[in-house]
Amino acid sequence: MVTKKYIWRHPEGRIYVRLKGKLHRITAAEGTPDFDRQYWKILTGKRMQAKTSWAALMDDYRKSDRWTGLKPRTRRDYDKVMDYLRDKIGTRDVEALTRADVIGAQKANAHRTRFANYIPQMLVVLCEHAIDLGWIKSNPAKGVRALKTPTERKREHLPWPDWAVDKFRAEAGEFCCLIFEIGVGSVQRPGDWVAFRWGDYDGDSLTLRQNKTDKPLVLPCTERLKAALDHTRAALGAVPIAARPILGKRDGNPISYRYMADLMLKERKRLGLEAYDLHALRYRGVKELAWAGCDDDEIAAYSGHATKEMIAKYAGEARQEMRARQAREKRQ
Repeated sequence: MVTKKYIWRHPEGRIYVRLKGKLHRITAAEGTPDFDRQYWKILTGKRMQAKTSWAALMDDYRKSDRWTGLKPRTRRDYDKVMDYLRDKIGTRDVEALTRADVIGAQKANAHRTRFANYIPQMLVVLCEHAIDLGWIKSNPAKGVRALKTPTERKREHLPWPDWAVDKFRAEAGEFCCLIFEIGVGSVQRPGDWVAFRWGDYDGDSLTLRQNKTDKPLVLPCTERLKAALDHTRAALGAVPIAARPILGKRDGNPISYRYMADLMLKERKRLGLEAYDLHALRYRGVKELAWAGCDDDEIAAYSGHATKEMIAKYAGEARQEMRARQAREKRQ
């Protein structure tokens, strides 16, 4: 029997081949022909060039209808996870993946719970694709339990109170005020704000296809939003081309979500309004609709919420406040 000098045993019993400073997992039982096959395959470098590597699988997946049929928001989320997987296991054989590997990768990213839970979700999809290709027979990523966000990291968005809204409108810079009015007036998620183009504004309403739901919406503008849009359009000095972003740089190029978020955070810190974030402007818009007497269906027509759970939460708060004020008037 030939001594396998590159073997390294993990304290928990897993066996690896240590080669050029990297560890390569052997999944077969020690002493079996499959164990020897995997060992020599790793040692000769064939594994590194495997046609059934994760990198090759991801490349093939991107050509499939599994990928092309996804919504843009989902693609962006999956892209981040696949970039991570390509860096970590891109050259490894797909067949070597175990359930313990999936859970280990998830735990290694537990400090960012949402991303950590996307890892097994992404691996389930990729393994299903590998099964279709005949590379593997089962899906080791299926059924991995999602991590729960620790209580201390959970933080609800605080809807902007009247005094904070008034302060921001009175003291914030012009471009930040435009972002603010788009947030409150459109009642959309911040990721959709940067997608608005001048061709989406007809002088009265904005049109949109939501990134998250792919739902088309027509959004009649509030008077404040209409005034902000008209002022910005007039300041350009000429009728902007339809494709030009409303939230754009001076050269006409669009700003990214991160650019917008950083800009608004800096402005909120300057004004002492850091506690009230961008997403909370959507909730402020929901509350304003509720204050105006809109029912849940009318609010959903504006916000595009797929379910009414969040509408009930924030509209319910607004309605409770209105009823309490009405009760006070009757009481007095």
